[in-house]
Amino acid sequence: MGLRQEHPIWVSMLQTNCRFQLSHDLHSPLANPRTLNEESASTPPLVNSKPTSKIMSTWLIYALITVFSWGVYAVILHKGRGLMPMGAETPHAGLKAFLLVCVAYAAVGVIAAVLLKFRGSDFSFSKDGLTWSFIAGFAGALGAFALILALGAAAMPIAKGGGGFGLAAAAAVAPIVFAGAPIVNTITAMLLHPPEGGLKSIPWPFFLGCVLAACGAFLVAKFAPSNSGGGHKPVTAETKSH
Repeated sequence: MGLRQEHPIWVSMLQTNCRFQLSHDLHSPLANPRTLNEESASTPPLVNSKPTSKIMSTWLIYALITVFSWGVYAVILHKGRGLMPMGAETPHAGLKAFLLVCVAYAAVGVIAAVLLKFRGSDFSFSKDGLTWSFIAGFAGALGAFALILALGAAAMPIAKGGGGFGLAAAAAVAPIVFAGAPIVNTITAMLLHPPEGGLKSIPWPFFLGCVLAACGAFLVAKFAPSNSGGGHKPVTAETKSH
């Protein structure tokens, strides 16, 4: 008659736990590559982790609209200034044109307010947001005001202390403004948000680009086709008589 071997209770509990752990591991996603791949595929990616072509095309379209709008801005503004009443009102022609620019800004502001309402905004503003946005608006308005003054001064004859560009003043002023502005924009961005590692971390092509942009602005303003030869002859009393 054989003796029956009895196991202590802790041995039985250990065997039960091992069987449970083995079963759990076999059903774990780590043990099943197919399950792991399915779960990874169902997990949404991080926001903006890899921009799609549609997102890229959207911001690029807006950027190109800005390029076109600001590109024709100085020319159209100078044309409007030149079509204002002259004679005794000539010194005020630039301010009149700038006044209408402000009216246009106000009209666009109304459109922005309508869009906010259409999108369901509650029109809540923060103190810092209001402050910095107002500073940005003041900088933009001051730039527009200075631009109209620059166009007027560039159009004046050299004998009167002007640039002598006449109707081609926009071709001389605009390249300086719109080539210099990106450089100032980049420097301001670095001051507000310093790059990691300081100035030493900035690659040399950046500084080369700034120099080339400044040189390009000078060359475009100096040798623009509308500034060389064949300009509009000043209207004199003798010309009018003919």
